[in-house]
Amino acid sequence: MPLYQPALSPLSGGLALSALVATVPLLTLFLLLGAARVKAHWAGLTALAVAVGIAVYVYGMPLKLASLAASEGAVFGLFPIGWILVTAIWLYQLTVVSGTFEDLRRSLSLISDDPRVLAVVLAFCFGALLEALAGFGAPVAITGIMLIALGFPPFRAAVTVLVANTAPVAFGAMGIPVITAGGLTKIPYTEIGAYVGRQVPLLALVVPLLLTLLVDGFRGLRQIWPVAVVCGVSFAVVQFVSSNYISVELTDIITSLASLVAAVVFMRFWRPRGSEEARAELLGEDGGSGTGGQRTPAARGSGGGPTRGSHGPRGTETGPVRPTTDGRRLTTAFAPYIIVIAVFSAAQLWTPVKEFLGGTDIAIPWPGLDGKLLTVTGDQVDSTVYKLAWLSSPGTLLLLSGVITALVLRIEPQSAFRELGATLVKLRTALLTVAAVLALAYVMNLSGQTITIGTWIAGSGSALALLSPVLGWFGTAVTGSDTSSNALFASLQHTAAQGAGLDPSLLVAGNTSGGVVGKMISPQNLTIAATAVGCAGQESELLRATLKWSLGLLLILSVLIYAQSGILAWTLP
Repeated sequence: MPLYQPALSPLSGGLALSALVATVPLLTLFLLLGAARVKAHWAGLTALAVAVGIAVYVYGMPLKLASLAASEGAVFGLFPIGWILVTAIWLYQLTVVSGTFEDLRRSLSLISDDPRVLAVVLAFCFGALLEALAGFGAPVAITGIMLIALGFPPFRAAVTVLVANTAPVAFGAMGIPVITAGGLTKIPYTEIGAYVGRQVPLLALVVPLLLTLLVDGFRGLRQIWPVAVVCGVSFAVVQFVSSNYISVELTDIITSLASLVAAVVFMRFWRPRGSEEARAELLGEDGGSGTGGQRTPAARGSGGGPTRGSHGPRGTETGPVRPTTDGRRLTTAFAPYIIVIAVFSAAQLWTPVKEFLGGTDIAIPWPGLDGKLLTVTGDQVDSTVYKLAWLSSPGTLLLLSGVITALVLRIEPQSAFRELGATLVKLRTALLTVAAVLALAYVMNLSGQTITIGTWIAGSGSALALLSPVLGWFGTAVTGSDTSSNALFASLQHTAAQGAGLDPSLLVAGNTSGGVVGKMISPQNLTIAATAVGCAGQESELLRATLKWSLGLLLILSVLIYAQSGILAWTLP
């Protein structure tokens, strides 16, 4: 079979028409999810079929190669993405069967007895720490489960954690998105990180305030804005300082811890108004979405889980929570999350362990696909080599965390493994969705559809600075990863910037920054959030609930980066 090289503009009508056709799979996916309210796995499979059809009949990609591209994407969707989802939910199930789930709920009240404050602190500050250490959807799954522990309605918890998982994403997983962009463009990644550190802190100022609005409407905004401001300002300032003057790799860790400490200290001197009313209404309300959707039980095994009409484990009553001050119970309540932080910190920060884990990764040239594809510029495609990170994967590290948790909480091995098996069975539809979405992304990327869309956007001339974040947003929405978005478009942004006489570092950074607000509408992330909190099947409602915030934050970034290419150039390094 001859090598396949995609045409940048396969249709005679020009690049604009080709780009329009290339967007059809995405339009299919989002319309089925958002407008037709089709189940996520059927929407993903339908969009995949459309993408394969366009790859074959418009781009001339052999059906065999298109099918193989889809298979590689599906496997990547199952491992590591699906694996992370399974192990994160399993870790939660261990807290349920051990009885520490309710202790966690009570222990969190030591930080504040106001659930709105806890929602901001957990989803934004603690979620940022998990993004620093794990990424790949783990922060959304774990913080979503913790909000369920507090008693939040599942749908509201899902929307909250999706929107919260924005500002830290650019520096997530030890700065991988920024490092990837630097490696592809040959711009020092420290320079790109410094630029990003002068863009995304603006989101950090806005997002905590937005979370108060999502959790409790304008009443919440009026009553708890001080702690949201403390979280946002401390996060923004430290993110700027760390990314510019300390370490790109450690930015999220330093920033999240600083913001978390600032919030906890502030709560020692300030108490919000309306806490009792908020507890009664938020933790006792029935029906989570406000869109007519019914609350569904969270993923659970034989040990039970959040049930319809309650927000904690089976048998747990909602309503005011009395904090526990028993030292042993406090320790066991937080043990699973302390273990997660310890395991991931060792894996990411302790050089001997990090090097050992990295050395266990296995590179697998995808059979029948590797060596058969070229890029539009004629270079060999390198994404056809599948990296099996069987030991270094965040999912495997979560599995290890779960095993240690089971030992610490004295859960019988057969009970722990039974929960793991039950979790796999219950997540089968979610895993199918993630596999379909990643298969779609791989087909679009390898057939040339994604680069056609990106090149068309990049050809916007002087408006490129305004549209630069849009390209990053689009890439992350498709792939579910800011790192993957940079892998797709960083070089394109660099080349387009040189052609338009703009600062290449600014546009590459803009791609990274724009990507962080695309993550909340990525079908992959929507599925992870919905499944984690027990709203499986409500991905379409989640898309509609988050899309407006994603677009609003994208507009803010676009205006900022456009201004930085002109009147605000003085704000850049």
